[in-house]
Amino acid sequence: MDNSGKEKEAEALMAEADKKIKSSKSFFGTLFGGSSRSEEACEIYVRAANMYKMAKNWSAAGNAFAQAAHLHLQMQSKHDAATNLIDAGNAFKKADPQEAINCLNRAIEIYTDMGRFTIAAKHHITIAEIYETELLDIDKAIAHYEQAADYYKGEESTSSANKCLLKVATYAAQLEQYQKAIEIYEQVGTYAMDSTLLKYSAKDHFFKAALCHFCVDTLNAKVSFMEVVCGATSAEAVKEFDSISRLDQWLTTMLLRIKKTIQDDEESLR
Repeated sequence: MDNSGKEKEAEALMAEADKKIKSSKSFFGTLFGGSSRSEEACEIYVRAANMYKMAKNWSAAGNAFAQAAHLHLQMQSKHDAATNLIDAGNAFKKADPQEAINCLNRAIEIYTDMGRFTIAAKHHITIAEIYETELLDIDKAIAHYEQAADYYKGEESTSSANKCLLKVATYAAQLEQYQKAIEIYEQVGTYAMDSTLLKYSAKDHFFKAALCHFCVDTLNAKVSFMEVVCGATSAEAVKEFDSISRLDQWLTTMLLRIKKTIQDDEESLR
C-alpha cells in the first residue's frame, strides 16, 4: 500500500472514530455503552495515527494522537492521555516543533499531577533538545534542563540531575553567565570526587570551572593563562594535547575569549 492508500485508510479510521464519539454522546448512546464506545474511539484514533505515521504525514498523526488524548482525559484515564500526548509530541517533532512542545508540556502537567517526576524530567529534556536543535532558543532550553534537574534531584537521581546541569553550565558559559557556570561545574566536580566511578571526570569539571573563573577575573588569570596557554612553550603543549585529544568547540571558544580579554587588557595599558 502506497502513502496515499495509507492516508485514505487513516482518514476512514478517523471518520469511524468521530462517528463513535457522536453516537456515544446521544441519549441512547449514553444509556447503552457510551463509555465503551469512547474507549473504542480512542483505539481507532491511535490506529489512524499509526497509519498516518506509516504514510509519513506527521502532523495528521500528531492530531490523531491528540484526539485520543483528549478522549482519555474526558474518561479520567490520565496515564493513557499522557502516553497519547507523548506520541503526539514525537510525531509533531518531525513537522511542527512548537506543537510538539505544547503536547509534551501537557503530558508533563499530567505526570507531575500524578507524582511521576522522573518521567516528567525526561520529557523536559526532550523539550530542551527541541529548543536547542529546532527552535534555537537557548534560554528556554536552559530553563527546561534546569527544571529536569530539579525533578531528578527530588527523586534522588543525582547523576541524571548533574547531566542536565552540565548542559546548563555549557550554555551559561557561552552566554557569559560565568558565575552560574562556575557554581555548577564545581558542584558536579565535588560530587564526582566522592564517587569511585566518576572521580576521573572531576578534573574536567574543575578545569572548565577554572576557565570560567579566568573569564571573570582576568587580573588573576593573566599570569596563569599566559604561562599555560599563550606562551611559546605552552602553545606547543596545547598543540600536543590537541593532537592527542581534540579540543571541543566549547573549550576552543573559552580559550579564545580568555586570550582576547588578556590581549585587550594589555593594549589598554600601553
